Amino acid sequence: RNLDRCFCIPSVVWSLGDGQAPEDLDKQIENPPLSTLLIEKPQSGSISVGGDITFIAKVEAKDLLRKPTVKWFKGKWMDLASKTGKHLQLKESFDRITKVHTFEMHIIKAKENYAGNYRCEVTYKDKFDSCSFDLEVKGWRCPSCCFALRLPPRRPDTLALLCGAREPKQEEVPEVDYEKIAFMYGITDLRGLLRRLKKTKKEEKKSEAFAKKLEPAYQVDKGGKIRLIVDLADPTVELKWYKNGQEIRPAPKYIFEHKGTQRIMVINNCQLNDDAAYSVVAGDEKSTTELFVKVLPVNIVKELEAVKTTVNERIELECEVSEEGAQVKWMKNGVEVPTGVRSRYRVKAEGTKHWLIIDDAMKEDTGTYSIMATGGTSESHVQVDLKPLKILQDLQDMKILLGKPLKLHCEILPINVPGRWYRNGQLIQPNDRISILHRANSVLHDAGDYTFVPEGYSQSLSAKVHIIDPPRVHLEALNAPDNTVTIVAGNKLRLEVPISGEPAPRVVWMKGERVIRAETFTDHTSLTIDVAEREDTGNYKIVLQNEAGEDTASVKVKVVDIPDAPGSPLVPEVGGDWCSMTWDPPHYDGGSPILGYFIERKKKQSSRWMRLNFDLCKETTFEPKKMIEGVPYEVRIFAVNAIGVSKPSEPSKPFIPLAVTSEPTMLVVDDVTDTTVTMKWRPPDTIGAAGLDGYRVEYCIEGSETALRDLCPDEWIVANKELTEKTRYTITGLTMEDKILVRVKAINAAGESPPRTTQHSILVKEVIEPPKIRIPRHLKQTYIRKVGEVVNLVVPFVGKPRPKVNWLKDGEAIEPSQVSIRNSDCDSIIFIRKAERKHSGKYKLTVQVEKHMDTALLDIQIVDLPGPPQCVRIEEVWGVNVALDWTPPKDSGNAPITGYTIQKADKKTMEWYTCLEHYHRTCITISELVVGNEYFFRVFSENMVGLSESATTTKDIAVIMKEGLQLKSPEYIDYDFTEAPKFTQPLVNICAIAGYNTTLNCSVRANPRPKVIWMKNKIIIVDDPRYRMFSNQGVCSLEIRKPSPFDGGMYTCKAINDLGEAPQICIHKMTPSSFITRLHRTTIPIR
Repeated sequence: RNLDRCFCIPSVVWSLGDGQAPEDLDKQIENPPLSTLLIEKPQSGSISVGGDITFIAKVEAKDLLRKPTVKWFKGKWMDLASKTGKHLQLKESFDRITKVHTFEMHIIKAKENYAGNYRCEVTYKDKFDSCSFDLEVKGWRCPSCCFALRLPPRRPDTLALLCGAREPKQEEVPEVDYEKIAFMYGITDLRGLLRRLKKTKKEEKKSEAFAKKLEPAYQVDKGGKIRLIVDLADPTVELKWYKNGQEIRPAPKYIFEHKGTQRIMVINNCQLNDDAAYSVVAGDEKSTTELFVKVLPVNIVKELEAVKTTVNERIELECEVSEEGAQVKWMKNGVEVPTGVRSRYRVKAEGTKHWLIIDDAMKEDTGTYSIMATGGTSESHVQVDLKPLKILQDLQDMKILLGKPLKLHCEILPINVPGRWYRNGQLIQPNDRISILHRANSVLHDAGDYTFVPEGYSQSLSAKVHIIDPPRVHLEALNAPDNTVTIVAGNKLRLEVPISGEPAPRVVWMKGERVIRAETFTDHTSLTIDVAEREDTGNYKIVLQNEAGEDTASVKVKVVDIPDAPGSPLVPEVGGDWCSMTWDPPHYDGGSPILGYFIERKKKQSSRWMRLNFDLCKETTFEPKKMIEGVPYEVRIFAVNAIGVSKPSEPSKPFIPLAVTSEPTMLVVDDVTDTTVTMKWRPPDTIGAAGLDGYRVEYCIEGSETALRDLCPDEWIVANKELTEKTRYTITGLTMEDKILVRVKAINAAGESPPRTTQHSILVKEVIEPPKIRIPRHLKQTYIRKVGEVVNLVVPFVGKPRPKVNWLKDGEAIEPSQVSIRNSDCDSIIFIRKAERKHSGKYKLTVQVEKHMDTALLDIQIVDLPGPPQCVRIEEVWGVNVALDWTPPKDSGNAPITGYTIQKADKKTMEWYTCLEHYHRTCITISELVVGNEYFFRVFSENMVGLSESATTTKDIAVIMKEGLQLKSPEYIDYDFTEAPKFTQPLVNICAIAGYNTTLNCSVRANPRPKVIWMKNKIIIVDDPRYRMFSNQGVCSLEIRKPSPFDGGMYTCKAINDLGEAPQICIHKMTPSSFITRLHRTTIPIR
């Protein structure tokens, strides 16, 4: 049931939304606990009929994990989410910066019944918040009734019946005999069925608890009394009354009465909050109703009157309404008048009369005041003016000496008018007195035009004051000792010297006998030097003159500057990552003592200077560190005084930090003969940026005078005249049985490194070392390679002097033409470029030094693919099974046979299918064969290299016969199906698009299967990636991939077999893609 309720108030319509079914009122509405979610709530508003309005609600989402749920309601129960459309829109948005959800309700082209109370509810998990607001629609007045009903069609309303409203008459529709039409066309007459169902008597279920239930609706005037009566069928049943689902307890407002079987609830002094749904529960049954409270409008009986008065007077606005205790609202210029404790406005009400009182009127109180009641409004205009101004004594012009008392006096009426004093248009001091006295002695700034302006008036009082004073220079304001001003060269100098004198004195600046141009203002004079230089140092004289006298003063100016650049630095010593540097102080210190120096360096190839010291260096020497070895550097110096930093000195000459390498490591004896000693060593641990140019080997004979003199460096014998880059060197020309000491030095651009010397002397005599063969791990087992692969085996050995090496294969010498052998001092290499099976065997290596000998045995196996099995036989055929047997191959490929692969083929197709792989035995049973087919079988042998190149096929055919039947094949004369090639579908001339694939198709019939050849311009197409040829079931296709204009021409398809050949020709033309684009990508075939 949809109800809209409105009050007959001029220009205002109050409307409630859709109601809730009475039987649902007893359900408890469980709302989550209230909490504050809305940070901005929708505000009440008013619009005219046809206008638009927007209500906004904002929810802060900082503590929310997801978007809250927002619902908009009109009245008590109408959910507006289902009413969105042309006149109502609901929108929502989210600001990621402020983290605020914004929900908007837009009402478009409002109608009269849109007015009323609305509600916004926000729910998030266990949090809940709501806000109510009103919408006022202006420009509509209810014609006759206090209630405006908005009813769904074809449904009378109980409340409309209570108000005596009638349903609008329906337009008469001519009756149509639908039964006859349905019978004529064989259609089910649903209207007739519904009519007959309507005529059937509806048996209403009789209530067991109630003899008479509540009426559907009740109406009562505001302040009146209403009786809700229900008649019980069982007086002993327990009865409970509810209001909007909440149980009603006995109270002065609610009185419960019992009269026989009647139960009566009396509601006294009905108010708007009593407008609700009521229900009564007796046992398991319930009766519901709805109570409507009618409110009469409050009319204005006596209108407001216009008021015109002056400031500080009392204003009373009086109005009379039609009802005592009525609520009214006072407005000023459309805004509600504040009536709080601190407000200037007071509201008074006695009976039906209401007053708005302003005790001390001000000019700002001027405006339109109105009073609003539920039955109308009344307004009047209030005008507050100022009282006329009268000047009793005006201000007088004055002329006074400096230091004399100054007094300005004036008198005006009214006497209590406040005002402001101005001097030369500037506010002096706001004061509410009529006269202001300057009792102190006058000063220069007291001179000027004085004006007194009464507040609220356009008139003003003015006077001029003139003060005379002799000139004077105030040098004490400079705060400079001995009147000396120090300035840094290059800066701007501005000397502002305060002066006094009235009238303004004439100012002259002089340096010596020369007059200098300067600026002069009312209270000071200024000398400006844009760029101070050393020549600007000196005494400056200031001369002041006016009609009252003369004064002079002197100021001394001193210009200081940064020092000159120091001399170019020198770098006398360089290390691996450091250097030492010196420089000369600057010739001129800038007038201030040198405080210290800053040092900077840079790489020669770079333009970026890096400061080395952040604390000033007091000396003229410095030692930079942490430089990169081998990188050229430059350094420069800055001088610093109290003024600043000088310009940089000239850079030093480029220098490169370099360091010698560390000593060589792991110096050991590698070999000794009767006349030579071979030494080897490892490079130094630290080489540095200077690199390593080579090594110098020196030796000394033990027992000589050099050795006795503790190996003096000058007595060591240099073994290599030129530096050696290798880490192994042989010292020659030695005498047998001598003992020597050896040392090695690393040499680079920075010099010699510390030497590395042997700890013990070395005896010059060759030592015999028995030979020893060191067989690699992978050669300790059989070395297997495939036929055709490379064999390259390296067998190292040791022994001194150089051993003799000998190879044997299977006890015989190795032919050099078959196997290449290369020997060295420490190993022997056997090399076979392309291995063959004959290279397999046992290879024996013998190494001999004098009487000492060592041997090693290598097993080399060259493997190949195996041969096919021998004699594959069909042992037995039964059912769908065939038993096969075969013998291993003669040639195993020099490797054991690892398995067999068995394949079968149907005699009709002769297509081979694999039955089993990697089978190890030489007999097998093949099952699940097809009845009626004839099969051939073949077997491949397999070893570690792979399958044999060929297979052995059974000579006999295995025929799979159906058991129990013997088919006697009739004898037929073989029909000759052979046929020469013949094209059943010829080629067609086509026009193709350049860049798009095209296909030429035709079909041919021939037996035996013909060979198909494609030709372009009578040239056979063979292995061309631009063409793809297909032939399937007699259909021949040629695909041209992305053809170009050069692919156009005459194409021929030729089919050839033993009985003949047949050609087929077509013309293939190309069309440029640009032309096809102009034709909207359409092609025209040419036939």
